[in-house]
Amino acid sequence: MLQRRFIGFGILLIGLCVTWVSANAGLGMQAPDITNQTWLNSERLHLADLRGKVVLVEFWTFGCHNCRNVEPYVKRWHQAYADQGFVVIGVHSPEFSHEREVENVKRYIKEHDIRFAVPIDNDFSTWNSYGNRYWPAMYLIDKQGVIRYVRIGEGGYQETERLIQSLLLQKS
Repeated sequence: MLQRRFIGFGILLIGLCVTWVSANAGLGMQAPDITNQTWLNSERLHLADLRGKVVLVEFWTFGCHNCRNVEPYVKRWHQAYADQGFVVIGVHSPEFSHEREVENVKRYIKEHDIRFAVPIDNDFSTWNSYGNRYWPAMYLIDKQGVIRYVRIGEGGYQETERLIQSLLLQKS
């Protein structure tokens, strides 16, 4: 009986470790391209074409309370650093059926004055290519296209902004 409990506990620990690793699996690796067909506020962007720029890929959905709390920071960074080579791509990956409606997303980004690129990820293709599991999640990509930072959830705003500034100062 004790052996079964130990094995079960070991499996639980392995499961937790796999979950933790998958959330950070992209660190130090080339960022996957964003393959969604529908883009709002922008033509389709390819990460290969954005080499030499620092890119923030944020996974969000308009109905997520935590995403709404992160939104002012992402908008402010976009506004403050876009002219220095910073690009924000807000991948909209819906949690609920009403969030899948593109017109609802359009209305939200207009009402909230979101000006950065928003690809619609209704099929979760980009979400899955990043191994993402959370809303909100931010992936900061350097000028060579390598993921340098992953932030899950709210908080860490000063740390994130310092890293944005640092990556912008690096040579291409």
